[in-house]
Amino acid sequence: MKRAFWKEAVVYQIYPRSFQDSNGDGIGDLQGILSRLDYLQKLGVTVVWLSPVYKSPNDDNGYDISDYEDIMDEFGTLQDWEELLAGLHGRGMKLMMDLVINHSSDEHAWFAESRSSKDNPYRDYYIWRPGGPDGALPNNWSSIFSGPAWERDEATGEYYLHLFSRKQPDLNWENPKLREALYKMITFWLDKGVDGLRMDVINLISKVEGLPSVQHEDLAPGELAGGGEYYMNGPRVHEYLQEMNREVLSKYDVMTVGETPGATVEDAILYTDEDRHELQMVFQFEHMDVDSGPGGKWNVVPWTLKGLRDILHKWQVGLADKGWNSLYLNNHDQPRMVSRFGDDGKYRVQSAKMLATLLHTLKGTPYIYQGEEIGMTNVKFPLLEDYKDIEILNMYREKVTEGGADHDTILQAIHTKGRDNARTPMQWDGSSNAGFTTGTPWLKLNPRYTEINVEQALADPDSVFYYYQQLIRLRKQHLIMVYGDYELLLPEHEYIYAYTRTLEGEKWLILLNFSDTPQTIGLTEELNAVTGTIIGNYPEEPAAMDRSTLRPYEARVCRIG
Repeated sequence: MKRAFWKEAVVYQIYPRSFQDSNGDGIGDLQGILSRLDYLQKLGVTVVWLSPVYKSPNDDNGYDISDYEDIMDEFGTLQDWEELLAGLHGRGMKLMMDLVINHSSDEHAWFAESRSSKDNPYRDYYIWRPGGPDGALPNNWSSIFSGPAWERDEATGEYYLHLFSRKQPDLNWENPKLREALYKMITFWLDKGVDGLRMDVINLISKVEGLPSVQHEDLAPGELAGGGEYYMNGPRVHEYLQEMNREVLSKYDVMTVGETPGATVEDAILYTDEDRHELQMVFQFEHMDVDSGPGGKWNVVPWTLKGLRDILHKWQVGLADKGWNSLYLNNHDQPRMVSRFGDDGKYRVQSAKMLATLLHTLKGTPYIYQGEEIGMTNVKFPLLEDYKDIEILNMYREKVTEGGADHDTILQAIHTKGRDNARTPMQWDGSSNAGFTTGTPWLKLNPRYTEINVEQALADPDSVFYYYQQLIRLRKQHLIMVYGDYELLLPEHEYIYAYTRTLEGEKWLILLNFSDTPQTIGLTEELNAVTGTIIGNYPEEPAAMDRSTLRPYEARVCRIG
């Protein structure tokens, strides 16, 4: 058992734009976050992760960075950031910053130079290619945000690669000068006292040489295709990460997590095996695709517990001896977990607590997304104009405006999977604008804020908040929650996820009902060996005769022996 602060951490993700506004402009900011640090301390989290707060024209809400060493005007100043860092450290919490180094903004000074001429010294900081005959694109890759992954630039007549928005040109990691500049920038922040880095789409930084087109017999001439096989987990990605670790990360006691779409268990071991000196853990997405049909996330299909459990189990077992899991069910890019995997109606509180139990009792580091700890839900805005997310708007234009798909069907998909579900402002109280702002919020509030808010949660001893607080406290007190071996029970049960955690003679049994009906457990031998309940999401213990049954969305963590 090799102990480390990042394994024992509980991370709280803040999406700054939506957390707390301090100056009435309708946009969350650093002073707003500073005013809520006592709340985070009360919850008990040990690390706060900030989504990007760097200078940005906000084409993709801050994930398009125009200056890596300064703060976005809407969020405040570098002095505000330093005050926030001091406030966190003074309360015994650490700060993790988002690091977006697969691409920059097209308004970054490097790109302004790069696009100015073909022989500019910064030209090779980005990925440029001439077009084909008759203005054909350099290849047939599509952008992750819809449309082609190439944009023609008038100044030189060449195309630059952008795997995301056209305002997010990809950086050219093949260029050692670019890498050196990025490492210098990372050092700038680590020297200021940053404790962790969450690396945005870090497994996309190495592209296959020659950037070949996708070849498929069903593709018509000029038709776009994904291209992920040519840039996800690319040929030099491990070389680059080992270099970054050697040049920068290894010199600091810093926590690192890489966002790695398309990564398998085998990939994750390569990224996170401590002997390889790359990253400490990754965000994988396999469980986030459990309700995606053919054609991707917008083709929503029903998920099953077996499908979800099989994926989580595979990762628990796969990273048991080498590597480390990150545990999450929602974030700024995913819908609210209680709406997706629980019941956001009658059993909202019970199912929110049950899902929290899952995240905090599996092996790995749990990540809480703002509002999750009070059971915030998805939102169903009736009008497309109510949505702000570039991914949603691009997808709607491609599928409905240009493709003729049914408006209602696509709107339903947005209600279920859209990223703005997670980005509605934090619900602090039942007053106007939920206590988020005195102005007009940048994105509409979820209308349920009058019933679901922090003020209400703190006044109710049985709230989702206090259950999270209890789970976090238990994690600090019991190393079994962090380092205990995981073993799956009832692998075929339609509605119950059951497993044990074992450490140095101590054994816990975790029972989770993923349904709105009572479920018979079985497991007679294990239940007969139970000596007490450690935590559960129903206020009263089950009667002795009912121990073999789980109530709707019940979570029970028991001590065995």
